[in-house]
Parts: sequence; C-alpha cells; structure tokens
Amino acid sequence: MEFFATSPADWTAESLQRHLTGPRLSALCTSIDRVLSWDDTRDQGEIYCLWGQFQVRRECLLEGVRFTLPTCPNAFAWTLTALEESTPSGAGVLIHATINRTEHDPDFIESIKMFIEDWRAGLAHPVAG
Repeated sequence: MEFFATSPADWTAESLQRHLTGPRLSALCTSIDRVLSWDDTRDQGEIYCLWGQFQVRRECLLEGVRFTLPTCPNAFAWTLTALEESTPSGAGVLIHATINRTEHDPDFIESIKMFIEDWRAGLAHPVAG
C-alpha cells in the first residue's frame, strides 16, 4: 500500500539531506518518540515510535531522503522528496510511505496516516538545529 501527503515546507533536496538525520527524527516527527541510538558512519540506528522499537536506516536520494525499517514485518519505508515550484502541487516536500501489503487492519492504516501527518506538520514547522 502507498500513502502520500505534501507539506508546504521550503526545503531543498540539499537541506533535507543535511537536516533530516537520524538523531533529529524525533524532533521533526512526533510519531517518533525518541532516537535510541544512531551510528553516523552507517547512517542507521534504533528508534522508538508509535509502533514500538525498530531499527531504521537512512539513505540520501537524488531529491531527498528515504528511511526504512528493515525489521518491520510490514517493510515500512518513507521518503521525503523536495518539490520544485514548477510541479503541479508547487514547492514543498512530498511524503511517500509504503508497506508490503495490499490490505491491512484499519487501525494500522490510520496510524500510518497519522505518521505521515506528523511528518507533514514537522516539516512545515521545523525545529532549529
């Protein structure tokens, strides 16, 4: 399943890659309670979020950043991509999340939507740092 949202935030691909680091995840998304550990050399660590404790990996992409939860039974991943003003939705950040299922429990689907909304809000009002 796929989920999408757009944040009207003023981020470039470079600023996403520079500021959306593992240690800052909980400052930018309230669904991520805390970063338990982070290894900068491997760009991965552990987080505690609304679904529990998970390993997380970060990968810089051409226009943004992707995070994956490799130990998640649903293979949850989310990508944050900078949009240019020339796109139909204008400038901002596209938030795209996926799971490896075509159907799922409605409560879990709602929690994914909440996770995306928390990213949308966090990107629109970033914490300094």
